[in-house]
Amino acid sequence: MQAELQRRAVAARRIVMAQAGRMHRGFGRAQATLKTDGTRVTAADLAISAAVLARLHAAFPGDQAFSEELPVAPPAPALTARFCWVLDPIDGTNNYAAGIPFCAISLALLECGRPVYGVVYDLARRTLIHGGPGAGAVDGGRPARVRPEPPHEHSLVAVHSPYEPRMVPQAAAMLAGFKTRGLGSSALHLAYVGIGLLDGVLDHNVRFWDIAAAHAIALGGGAEIHYFRNNPFPLRRLDPDPPRIHYLAGNTAICRRMQRLLRASGGAG
Repeated sequence: MQAELQRRAVAARRIVMAQAGRMHRGFGRAQATLKTDGTRVTAADLAISAAVLARLHAAFPGDQAFSEELPVAPPAPALTARFCWVLDPIDGTNNYAAGIPFCAISLALLECGRPVYGVVYDLARRTLIHGGPGAGAVDGGRPARVRPEPPHEHSLVAVHSPYEPRMVPQAAAMLAGFKTRGLGSSALHLAYVGIGLLDGVLDHNVRFWDIAAAHAIALGGGAEIHYFRNNPFPLRRLDPDPPRIHYLAGNTAICRRMQRLLRASGGAG
């Protein structure tokens, strides 16, 4: 790992872990309010966002940074710096406010618009997940990899609840072909694929900040990621209202099986 990237990777892990205590203190107690886009936010989201961005700006003043909770006036700024940080201060805010532990702090480092390193603090397991292409994937201090097995009767695939009726047949295809899970955190779904806790993931309803860190971790763990619609990378603009992303991920055999099921359902693949 080059020195500039290594320095940022070390700082990212330290900065995210510094917010773990704040996240735990508000867990299950924070009242969520609705934003204009219909998603929820808590005081903890805002506090973590402000603290992480402040530390990033202090450590790397030449880098750009974006947070889901950072107001951005139109037009969306172009991504022009070599390095850019993408933060989702709490991925899984609905779970977090309700006291359901599947939620995470997600911080990605992008180089020339592509995720090269990701850090995800997994509240449910009190564990830091991190890594990226060329750096491998690490789960709680231990090297981790995508599950190597081909599809079998116990393969676990995460599926995000379809947000529009035309996606229902695709979700049904996954239900028919795999054991499925829906944790309520897009960052954890993809990160768990990269570290071998899940075999695969199909998602119809994410934005770039939900998966940027996990994208890097999954690639570091040896997973494949296939974008069917609105591939966000390389990221060009820091758009607070980007299109929804449709993708799947897993090892090669899992991805092929998922693609066959989607084709049979009339969906992408």
